[in-house]
Amino acid sequence: MTRLLAVDTSAGRGSVALLDGGSVLTDYSDEPRSHTRRLEPMVNGLLAQAGLRLGDLDALAFGAGPGSFTGLRVTAGLVQGLAFGLQLPVVPVSSLRAMAHAVHGRLDAPAEVAVARDARMGELYWGLYRVTPEAAVEPLLPDSLVSPAALSLPETTGVCLGVGDGWLLREAIPEPVLARVEAIMPDVMPEAGAIARLAETLLHQGEWVGAEAVQPVYLRDDVAWQTSA
Repeated sequence: MTRLLAVDTSAGRGSVALLDGGSVLTDYSDEPRSHTRRLEPMVNGLLAQAGLRLGDLDALAFGAGPGSFTGLRVTAGLVQGLAFGLQLPVVPVSSLRAMAHAVHGRLDAPAEVAVARDARMGELYWGLYRVTPEAAVEPLLPDSLVSPAALSLPETTGVCLGVGDGWLLREAIPEPVLARVEAIMPDVMPEAGAIARLAETLLHQGEWVGAEAVQPVYLRDDVAWQTSA
């Protein structure tokens, strides 16, 4: 039985999730300017609710980005500090992959999910995933930063689902791409519950890092990260 704590502040909303075997407890904060102050009480609250302590955890996970630079720094700093103190493995989970995970409950068969998040400055965070009804989420392309006009889908991709607020910029997206998107869900955002579920699988596949290797994924080259060590 895996006990795992996941944190995400890659979007305006902050969330924390505690995976304890087959169940997931979650808490949310809609105060983007108070993530630093709110996250620790949220973590302690979930642990108390489950009757657990930090020392009972097997691993940590976080929404690694791309997303809000400030939010990513806050999350990475918190998780890295806990990982150093508790000597726990850390599972970085793509925020775009977590968004793709959100659609699995609506599927009757495996589907390709194109995730587009507004990255501001006239660009989009872009990812393509294959998602099954059983919640397996596999990347088909590396996450990237692109202009809406440069979006494209592989020739092997048929009709897909569109997830994320980037699809609201449809007037700038090439028509051949839009023609292959059968439904758009612009309100889906990354959240810690999905990250916890994905992280459990990735942990058992050995896709984790030590505290010293915790890094946010910005996808912009002019952003630097400094570790807590």
